[in-house]
Amino acid sequence: MQISDIRSLADTLRAEMAKVIVGQDDTLKLMLTALFSGGHILLEGPPGTAKTLLARTFCRSLSLRFGRIQFTPDMLPGDVLGSNLFNFQTSAFTLSKGPIFCDLLLADEINRTPPKTQAALLEAMQERHVTLDGKRHDLGRHFTVIATQNPIEQQGTYPLPEAQLDRFLFKHILGYPSIEEERRIIETSGNAASAPDPETSGVAAVLTPETLTEAIATVGQVKLNPANLDYIVALIRATRESAQLSVGASPRAGALLARAARAYATLDGRDYVLPDDIKALYKPCMRHRVLLSPSAEIEGQNVDAVLQGLLEKIEIPR
Repeated sequence: MQISDIRSLADTLRAEMAKVIVGQDDTLKLMLTALFSGGHILLEGPPGTAKTLLARTFCRSLSLRFGRIQFTPDMLPGDVLGSNLFNFQTSAFTLSKGPIFCDLLLADEINRTPPKTQAALLEAMQERHVTLDGKRHDLGRHFTVIATQNPIEQQGTYPLPEAQLDRFLFKHILGYPSIEEERRIIETSGNAASAPDPETSGVAAVLTPETLTEAIATVGQVKLNPANLDYIVALIRATRESAQLSVGASPRAGALLARAARAYATLDGRDYVLPDDIKALYKPCMRHRVLLSPSAEIEGQNVDAVLQGLLEKIEIPR
């Protein structure tokens, strides 16, 4: 597969999703970047900003096994992973697989379930397999989590542990649409008999597991020159040296940023990474991995503003 093939494939996926999704160009590009770099993505936004619809439509456009979990406060780890049940006919235990056994998992409102259940995803997201009763079960090389959470409601929610947040390649904040986009949404959905649905809207699967494997392998061949590599290292280390941050990013964050930058470059048809690719992905890749210092919180600062300041402070490679 060539770089141009990945760009064409991404354009085809965008066209399929446009049958249902209005706008959200930045979100779609980040989701495609996560897909072609083998990463997970967390979508955060207020109710009604199409987080779940985005994930469902994205999954519909891919010819991969799809699973969905609607997280609730009473959910247990076994509801996610499955369990070994005793079969009285065979007098043996058999595995009843949970919804995590898929290629693309939509983890809807992931912050509504307790940390014990959230932790059931840790091994799966990092190593793409789960362990039940001491036995390992592989989930497949393309296992990807698309999680959503609502930042407005705090009652009955549980913040994701830092270790789990670090498993996500991106945390993307969804905002409200522009005036023109909102008018199109209301004009289209307001006349429909039911809510928008990818299946009834004719969204077709245009990417197979084999094609995705080839695309990910091609992304790995994109060039990252030493100057841009040093730029990533400087940006990562700056989060640990900033007085406005009490916790900085880990080396894993730098490795994921480099991988994502390669995928981001292919979406523009390039086989080399530009500093602009790294800058565009820096905040989505870092905002969930760093913590504000107490003094910065008192001053009313936010993580994105601090990260933007680091971007402006670190010299861009020429």
